[in-house]
Amino acid sequence: MKLREAMPELTGATEWLNGEVTKEQLIGEKPTLIHFWSISCHLCKEAMPQVNEFRDKFKDKLNVVAVHMPRSEDDLNLDEIKKVAGEHDISQPIFVDSEHKLTDAFENQYVPAYYVFDKEGKLRHFQAGGSGMKMLEKRVNRVLTELENAE
Repeated sequence: MKLREAMPELTGATEWLNGEVTKEQLIGEKPTLIHFWSISCHLCKEAMPQVNEFRDKFKDKLNVVAVHMPRSEDDLNLDEIKKVAGEHDISQPIFVDSEHKLTDAFENQYVPAYYVFDKEGKLRHFQAGGSGMKMLEKRVNRVLTELENAE
């Protein structure tokens, strides 16, 4: 995806955990962080406390959605996805993308990967990999500040 592109529709999930959300529910009021992760991804698990911190710190100002992107056959086990999500306190909605439909819509190839959308649903920041959480936080804060200034 390119910057300023619109958020893809959140369709094609093989399962939703922790409740289902639609693109329409995410757009309009507040920015959205969509993060891709996988149960076999060590970096994803290491970064999860920081993602959860964003979710909790900005719960009234930011939507957070997790996308589980399998990297191998072993990653398709739904019970294991639920178990790992529980172990890492992923309480936000989880789009289980076992057929890579959303992954393809995002043209995403990485886990972890983070997409920050403004309240209109336009992509404002993308980053992949386990480092750079400070940069992600900066970008999230920038989008939130824009929102506050616009009100």
